[in-house]
Amino acid sequence: MNCMWIMAGVTFREAARKKILWTALIAGIAFLGLFAIGLRLQIADFRPSTPAFVRYQILSGMLMIGLYTVDLLAVVMTILTSVDTLAGEISSGTIHAIATKPMARWQVLMGKWLGFAGMLAVYVSIMFGGTIAVVYACAGMTPQHPWRGGLLIFLECLIALSICFMFGTWFSTLTNGVLVLGLQGVAFMGGWLEQMSGFTEGERLSLAGTVVSLLMPTEAIWRRAAFEMESPLAGSLPQFAIFSDVSLPSPAMIGYACLYLVIVLAVATYHFHQRDL
Repeated sequence: MNCMWIMAGVTFREAARKKILWTALIAGIAFLGLFAIGLRLQIADFRPSTPAFVRYQILSGMLMIGLYTVDLLAVVMTILTSVDTLAGEISSGTIHAIATKPMARWQVLMGKWLGFAGMLAVYVSIMFGGTIAVVYACAGMTPQHPWRGGLLIFLECLIALSICFMFGTWFSTLTNGVLVLGLQGVAFMGGWLEQMSGFTEGERLSLAGTVVSLLMPTEAIWRRAAFEMESPLAGSLPQFAIFSDVSLPSPAMIGYACLYLVIVLAVATYHFHQRDL
């Protein structure tokens, strides 16, 4: 067990030195600056006659747009930083220097996974907390349940990370990246199918979206996170279609996502143990 935590520490330090991580962090900081400017301009554009509740709903919508951008940045950063971890080390042969006795292969995989999970926790905390801090400083408002929303976004990143690890035990870095990004794109489309089914009351459209969410539940997790954080009125307005509650994932979907995460990690561990390195 100590070997696993040592591997986690080594992986965390290696991940922290990756250029793509620092690029994502710089891009995130640039986004926070641009978001703050946009929020200030929006507040300055309000007329004295604008009702207070209308101001609140507009600013609440801007907050959700900011958090949605953070969610997208975090998931993409997760994929780009971890896609080469196992796949690249296996193809280059450097895994031979790591996966040696007395360290079991499952300890290698879980140690690397924990290291990246720690890095993701730091990144999500900086970006998520930074967005909330900007809105609070500019408008004096916060999301409804920030802890729930932040943890769900972190769960979404962990699922993307686990899928990268699972495919990394099978495929090359390039194939791994294409597969995971493709699945994320499919999940995004599935989320929109479910949203549109709520407006049109189409059962077949809803079924298609649900099947996609079961295949890749990341977008469903985001929609639940949005529901937890947005104001009740904004969630019921069709104008906020990307965040509205017309097709809301239930708490059971979150339980399914957690089970999905465990199964993906178990498959990754099993195949890594069986694979001829």
